[in-house]
Amino acid sequence: MKDDLVLKDLIVLVADQDIEFSVRGLLSRHRAIGSRKLTTGEYDVYRHLEHDPGCLQDSHNFLRPFINQYAHALVIFDREGCGKDYLSRDNLEEMVEKQLSVNGWGDRAAAIVFDPELEVWVWSESPHVDAVLGWKGRQPDLITWLVEQGFREANETKPNRPKEAVEEALRIARKAKSASLYRQLAERVSLKKCIDPAFDKFKAIMQTWFPEE
Repeated sequence: MKDDLVLKDLIVLVADQDIEFSVRGLLSRHRAIGSRKLTTGEYDVYRHLEHDPGCLQDSHNFLRPFINQYAHALVIFDREGCGKDYLSRDNLEEMVEKQLSVNGWGDRAAAIVFDPELEVWVWSESPHVDAVLGWKGRQPDLITWLVEQGFREANETKPNRPKEAVEEALRIARKAKSASLYRQLAERVSLKKCIDPAFDKFKAIMQTWFPEE
């Protein structure tokens, strides 16, 4: 049971608007995630002005004023561009979680790092990816194009340069990149087909903190 002083369930600190819109889209799909529904009044999403480095180095300071206002805190950013790209995703998450823990959050906070970046989550073999990125009905199809252009090996499920692949696919389709695209993907793509450790951790955290009722 939540402490009477806690007003809301979850505060999320993200590195940029693309991650923010993705999180909002995912939180609208509680059944697919396997957690209870969080209404827009039960959680808040903030962007750190210093983006990925800010989330890595300063999340404990940013979130300190909110310790008694939220039951849980989540920090989400990209490994690439965080300032310590040479560290593994696991090491970066551990660094942030340790700082949050000793600065008042205890075991109520967690960090999720996309490796190398958010776009790695975008790529799944769902027809919705083609549609949102402007590739529905195009020839060759998006997966074939990724392989032909060297973004992805034929026997792999993800491009090796996921952000560049998204940007080039949008350019070819003459579609502008925007944060709303990430929300559309988060709201529409099958989550069962999403193979990514960071996303798996997100689901596990939501299921643990907010189990289905």
